[in-house]
Amino acid sequence: MRRQVQGAIAAARESARRRRSETAEAETAFESFLQDVAIPVTKQVAMALKAEGLGFTVFTPAGGLRLAVDNGRDDYIEFALETASERPHVIGRINRTRGSRTLTDERPIKAHTPANALTEDDVLTFLVDALQPWLEK
Repeated sequence: MRRQVQGAIAAARESARRRRSETAEAETAFESFLQDVAIPVTKQVAMALKAEGLGFTVFTPAGGLRLAVDNGRDDYIEFALETASERPHVIGRINRTRGSRTLTDERPIKAHTPANALTEDDVLTFLVDALQPWLEK
């Protein structure tokens, strides 16, 4: 019985070590993804929206990216690294208000794709889809 408990402890420690390592690698890849892919594409989308008369502003807080509606108090699209799941991946968080209600939707930018494999097209496709509620007005 003692050997089984010791084996379970060793397996749990190894799993935690591997998870910490994967998370650290994912955080580094996410930073690169933001700087090299997501921020430039999001800025171009914001400029295109402004040219069409829709006010959006890009914010780049430490370790993140947010495309916010200029006249919406809590309306935004945000990129974040999800580390709570089995494999770390990039998610988009869409937050919009309707009256006094706040609706939040989280979804992967591209399913089963790590941050270092996401492309400009993936980001653009996600943003165009996520922007639909604001484009309908």
